[in-house]
Order: sequence, then C-alpha cells, then structure tokens
Amino acid sequence: MGKGHSQESLKLWRHKYFYMLILFLAITIYSFIYKIKVLKAETATEQDTPEDLPVFKVLPEDKYNSIFLFNGFWLGPKNYCECIKSDKMEAYQLENFIDKDKLAPLTERREKEFRDYQRRYSFVNKDVLVAQPNIPLSYPIQGAEVMPLHTIVIPGLGFHGASTEGHKVILQASFGGLNTLADVSEDVVQGRGEKELIISIAHVALLNHILQHVTYTSTKYLLDVVDMVSFRIGAHHVKFPVTIQQPRLPKLFDPGPENNIRNLVTITTKTFLRYHKLRVLIKSIRQYYPDITIIVADDSEHPETIQEANVEHFIMPFGKGWFAGRNLAISQVTTKYYLWVDDDFSFTEKTKIEKLVDVLENTDLDVVGGSVDGNDYKFKIIVEEGEGSGCVHLRHGSYHPLEGFPNCVVTSGVVNFFLARTEESRSIGFDPKLLRVAHLEYFMDGLGSLRVGSCSHVVVGHQPHRPATDPKDRHIEEVYGRFRTKTEKETRYKLALHYFKNRMKCFTKG
Repeated sequence: MGKGHSQESLKLWRHKYFYMLILFLAITIYSFIYKIKVLKAETATEQDTPEDLPVFKVLPEDKYNSIFLFNGFWLGPKNYCECIKSDKMEAYQLENFIDKDKLAPLTERREKEFRDYQRRYSFVNKDVLVAQPNIPLSYPIQGAEVMPLHTIVIPGLGFHGASTEGHKVILQASFGGLNTLADVSEDVVQGRGEKELIISIAHVALLNHILQHVTYTSTKYLLDVVDMVSFRIGAHHVKFPVTIQQPRLPKLFDPGPENNIRNLVTITTKTFLRYHKLRVLIKSIRQYYPDITIIVADDSEHPETIQEANVEHFIMPFGKGWFAGRNLAISQVTTKYYLWVDDDFSFTEKTKIEKLVDVLENTDLDVVGGSVDGNDYKFKIIVEEGEGSGCVHLRHGSYHPLEGFPNCVVTSGVVNFFLARTEESRSIGFDPKLLRVAHLEYFMDGLGSLRVGSCSHVVVGHQPHRPATDPKDRHIEEVYGRFRTKTEKETRYKLALHYFKNRMKCFTKG
C-alpha cells in the first residue's frame, strides 16, 4: 500500500508540475506580447510627433495664384470681378451710362432674359459630374447619341464581378424610357419603357446578356440635351451620358468645277457718301480679281448709280448704319467665304485673297484677318465672370501661333480686313442697333463661337487721308466726317447696350 501510494503521488506531482509549466509559459508569452504592444505604442508616441506627421498643404500663395493668372488677371474661383482705371488703362462702369431711375427695372429685365437664356442653352451652366470608382461596371463615357423620339441600344453596358447575389441592378433616366431587347420574364426585368429599369438576377452571364441589349428611348422632342443615366449594382454606382441630338442638315457651298477664287469668295463693303473712295476700291480690286463678285451696301442720302460688271449695289434707307449695312451685304453672299473691306481700302500686289483662303481651308478657324498698310491690329477678349454680371477686358495681341502658318496667330478679334466663313458669320450677325462706330462688338458677340486668326503677310492698302482735290469730294468728306465722329450720346448708348445685352458690369480697353 505504501509503495503504490508513493507512485500515485509521484504521478500527481508530475502532472501538477507540467500544468504549472504550461501556465508559466502562457504568462510569459502574454507578458512578452503585452510589453511589445506597449513598446510600440510608446515608440509611436515618441516618433509620431506633430513635426513628423505628413502635412496636407497647398502650393505657396504666389505659385498657387500664378496658376490662375492670365494676362495679369486672376481667373481662379471667385464670385466677383472689377475694372480698374489706371494711367494707361481706360475703364468703363456701364451702370454710369444708364439713367439712375431706369437702372433697377432694366437690371430686372436683364436678369429675367438671362435666366431664359440659361434655360434655352443649358451648356452655359453644367453640373460638375465626377466619375465614381466604377469597377466592376462598364458603360459608355461618350458616343451614346439618340435622335429625338428615337431609340438606341446603349453600348458598353456590362457587369464584370463574380456575382450580384442579393443586389438588384437599377438603371434610371431623366428624359427617356429604358428597356431591354432580352427576352426574360417580368420577375427578372421590371419597369420596361419607364424611367427606371430594375433587373433582378444573380446569374452573371444572363445579366450581361440583358445589359448588352438595354435600350434608351427619347420620349420628348428635345434638342442638344444630355441625359445622365444612373447605373447601380449594390455599392457600385456610376452615371453616363446619353445625348439627345437632332442631326443637322449641312449647308454646303459649291465652289464649282474649277474651284477658282470667284466661286469661293465674295467681296463685301459698306459705303456712305464717299463714292470717290468706293470707285478707287473697285478699280483696285478689278486689277487683281477681274470677275470676282463685289457686294456694296449703301445708305447714302442721294445714292449714285454704280454700273460695274459683277457689282451688286443695294440701296438702304438713309443713315441706316454701319452694322445694318454689314448684315445686308453678307445676307446676299452665295459663296463659302466673304472678304470684308472698307470702302476706302485699296488692293495691292500683297492683297492675296488666296492666302487667306488657304488658312481657312486648312484650319478650323472661322475668321482670319490680314493687315491694313502693315497694321494687323488684333486683340484678345478676356472675360471675368461675376455673381451679378461679368467684366470684359480687351487687350492687344494674340494667344499663340497658328500651327502650320508661320505668319499667323490665334486671337479673338482682328482688323476691318478679314475673310470669314459665310454661314458661321451670319449665325452671329451684326447688331443693327450700332449705327456708327462699331467693329469689336461683332467679335464680342461671337466670343465662344467664332474661332479667329490673324495673318500679317496678307496686306491691303488704305487710300490717303489727305483732303480731296475736287471741291465736291472735299465737301462730301466734311459731311462724312460729321457722321463718322463718335458723339458722347452714341458712346453712352453703346455702353448701356453692353450692360443689358451682354450682361456686363464693366469693361477695360488698353
């Protein structure tokens, strides 16, 4: 009994020792891990001081501002603008040219018209759309276009994940109806023909079959509208554009089988009283372009007869005005391009219309100016947008060279000697409210539509400014000068017109 009891006690002691050893090891390991965590925490506390943490900052102020500088103007995010007068800079505050008692109702009408303009031309203010992380969805970024009241299959829709288990596929449109050409049950596809299409299926191959045949139908006759269609599966959500666009019929001008300059270009001018200047112009044109068509718009009080081959002479009411004359002349052009000249210009051997045609034929420009006796006056139009209205700044010069044409540059406006695409120019038009001194207003109205260039190597001459030798012509020039001189009343009218028509606060010119 004593020996057996002793052996049993030994076994119990060994087991007890074994468990104590395990417990000791566990405590030791736990203590070791705990100390490591504490050490890491202390180390992190010691190392991750404010000086060592990454700093989220932007560029220094001068570099930040320089990114948004253009021609000395800061065009970064802001909601105001201003025009400042200086020794070398004229500044016009347009409110000052409107009677104070008329300013408030005029501004109210202006803003109403501006809201209507925004409604009709939705491209003016577009919402910022950010593409969300789109994997595993595929969808068209652009190119999904549908005619009004027509249907297309939306290209590129697909799901590239493993499964859609527990998630519905939801497509939503704003201006049209959605459907699928896939033949599946109503349990799978709901909302056919509606603005929301719901697909309930986990089988990826069948889902993609349905998506590849999803259609978009335009349900209203809308023009130039972009419908941002929503495409959602679970947490994955994207939007893609479907453009509702009516294809436009082209307006083409036939240059004729010979493709000669006469079938490409019509020369246009506006005259008032100065027939002695006009006849010199026509004679100089005939020296270099014997059969080219010349269109003359004439608002003289006592029109004279111009009997010249290929000259179309249109008589207007007396003193109808500069821009009204331009509109009339250009309205009668039947060629692809027209060349605008003043009635006191004179063609020389450097007046090569073909060189200007070559520029327009081989670039996307709409207007290209030349030089008048070496003066290729050109200017940039810089717009600052404000919350209530905008500021416009005119500056001499250009933006950059015109690629492929070493003597030409890209700009906003040019001298009164230019070649232009007839159809694009007519779509802008010349405001007939401007009767006397006007030119740059055409380019202001065309800003954002007309692409303009200037070439210094095509030159037209200017007839001498010295007084005419003939007493009759001298008297005509004196009368012409009185009409030509810009009055304070006309200046006020033009600046007030800009206030309403162009929603301008002010502009500078220098």
